[in-house]
Amino acid sequence: MAVPKKKTSKAKRNQRSATWKGKAAVAAQRAMSIGKSVLSGRAQGFVYPVSESEDGES
Repeated sequence: MAVPKKKTSKAKRNQRSATWKGKAAVAAQRAMSIGKSVLSGRAQGFVYPVSESEDGES
Protein backbone atom coordinates (compact mmCIF):
# COMPACT_ATOMS: atom_id res chain seq x y z
CA MET A 1 0.00 0.00 0.00
CA ALA A 2 1.31 3.45 -0.88
CA VAL A 3 2.22 5.63 2.07
CA PRO A 4 3.31 9.28 1.85
CA LYS A 5 6.93 9.83 2.86
CA LYS A 6 6.40 13.28 4.34
CA LYS A 7 3.50 15.19 5.78
CA THR A 8 1.67 17.40 3.28
CA SER A 9 1.49 21.02 4.34
CA LYS A 10 -1.84 22.73 4.99
CA ALA A 11 -1.15 25.15 2.13
CA LYS A 12 -0.70 22.31 -0.37
CA ARG A 13 -3.79 20.57 0.93
CA ASN A 14 -5.88 23.74 0.68
CA GLN A 15 -4.53 24.50 -2.79
CA ARG A 16 -5.50 21.04 -4.02
CA SER A 17 -8.95 21.38 -2.47
CA ALA A 18 -9.48 24.82 -4.03
CA THR A 19 -8.54 23.49 -7.48
CA TRP A 20 -10.94 20.58 -7.11
CA LYS A 21 -13.80 22.83 -5.99
CA GLY A 22 -13.02 25.33 -8.75
CA LYS A 23 -13.37 22.63 -11.39
CA ALA A 24 -16.76 21.71 -9.93
CA ALA A 25 -17.91 25.34 -10.11
CA VAL A 26 -16.88 25.59 -13.78
CA ALA A 27 -18.67 22.33 -14.61
CA ALA A 28 -21.84 23.54 -12.87
CA GLN A 29 -21.71 26.83 -14.79
CA ARG A 30 -21.35 24.99 -18.12
CA ALA A 31 -24.24 22.67 -17.26
CA MET A 32 -26.46 25.64 -16.40
CA SER A 33 -25.52 27.37 -19.65
CA ILE A 34 -26.31 24.28 -21.73
CA GLY A 35 -29.62 23.82 -19.92
CA LYS A 36 -30.62 27.42 -20.59
CA SER A 37 -29.73 27.13 -24.27
CA VAL A 38 -31.79 23.93 -24.59
CA LEU A 39 -34.81 25.56 -22.96
CA SER A 40 -34.55 28.66 -25.14
CA GLY A 41 -34.12 26.57 -28.31
CA ARG A 42 -30.69 27.97 -29.23
CA ALA A 43 -28.68 24.80 -28.54
CA GLN A 44 -26.19 24.18 -31.36
CA GLY A 45 -23.43 22.16 -29.68
CA PHE A 46 -25.29 18.86 -29.56
CA VAL A 47 -28.42 17.08 -30.83
CA TYR A 48 -31.42 17.21 -28.50
CA PRO A 49 -34.09 14.81 -29.78
CA VAL A 50 -37.70 15.80 -29.17
CA SER A 51 -40.40 13.28 -30.02
CA GLU A 52 -43.23 14.72 -32.07
CA SER A 53 -45.91 12.76 -30.18
CA GLU A 54 -45.26 14.82 -27.04
CA ASP A 55 -45.79 18.07 -28.94
CA GLY A 56 -49.11 16.86 -30.36
CA GLU A 57 -50.56 15.94 -26.97
CA SER A 58 -49.94 19.32 -25.34
